[in-house]
Amino acid sequence: QLVESGGGSVQAGGSLRLSCTASGGTYSFYTVAWFRQSSGKEREVVATIDNDDWTDYAESVKGRFSITQDSAKNTLSLEMNSPKSADTATYFCAAASARLSAILALTIGMAVFEAWGKGTQVTVSS
Repeated sequence: QLVESGGGSVQAGGSLRLSCTASGGTYSFYTVAWFRQSSGKEREVVATIDNDDWTDYAESVKGRFSITQDSAKNTLSLEMNSPKSADTATYFCAAASARLSAILALTIGMAVFEAWGKGTQVTVSS
């Protein structure tokens, strides 16, 4: 089970750190990711990281967000720097057992991931 935390309200230009913890078992996934979904829009991938710690990002967040993982602690994180109002959404962590690179997982999107958290809301105010 994946459980997100760290969501809340943040001012544009500030920073926020999201965390996702895998509970009830070992951190055995190969590729993990953050997705987001805003009101009236489809869920979209934000960032991916694979077992070798290679990362990939959606163009909209590249240079501002950073995805990291600590397999020993079963924890995935997303550092959100200089957020914009367009980043307001519910953020979900997701995990895949398939041995796919971060780049390929970002390209394929939701279909790769079989485990999902329930999400945490992030609201960016200007």
